[in-house]
Amino acid sequence: MPGLPPLRADFVRRERQALCDTAQSVGPKARTLCVGWDVKDLMCHLLVRESSVLGALGIALSPLSGLTEKEMARLKRQPFDRLVERFRNNRLSFSALPPADAAFNTLELFVHHEDIRRAQPGWRRRTLSEDAADTLWKALRSQGPALVRSTGVPVVVRRTDTDQTTRLLPGSGAVEVRGPVGELVMFLHGRDEVREIAFDGPEERVAKVRRADLGTF
Repeated sequence: MPGLPPLRADFVRRERQALCDTAQSVGPKARTLCVGWDVKDLMCHLLVRESSVLGALGIALSPLSGLTEKEMARLKRQPFDRLVERFRNNRLSFSALPPADAAFNTLELFVHHEDIRRAQPGWRRRTLSEDAADTLWKALRSQGPALVRSTGVPVVVRRTDTDQTTRLLPGSGAVEVRGPVGELVMFLHGRDEVREIAFDGPEERVAKVRRADLGTF
């Protein structure tokens, strides 16, 4: 989206470290919000996406998904701690470059960190710093239109900490989705474990947004 300032690479660096810390804390067999995946599966996905060209193609293009499955199976044979440390250090991937890391991973790492956190009993919503919330908001403004495309209706999101809005899909009679920035990010990635999300708009359109396969490009 024209006019947006660069994303903050320091946010992504911190989120990567925090994700790895959480993964090691809960262990490889802990569940995640990604259906059918435990924490080790999720770490393999992150490594494939970031460091395997063929595997990443399979994530983006479903006819090539066999390449992703093959690479994930190879990684799963490795010790969990090795996988976590490899992802933590990310020296051998394109995302070792801070601008690429910020552009590629701002939403991805936040969402997958929360996929681990929110699958554990008694999880609590994180209180984000102003800088962290602003960084996620910038990323959501640029990537959000693709996340809500499947709704087929106009969508506006409103962050409740500053009351800022951004229109993700144009048109009249828009559905407004409002909440804390982190909760908006999770909801628009199709996660049900969210809090303090509210909706305004025509009832049938709100229902479409709530039923949509959000986060699917």
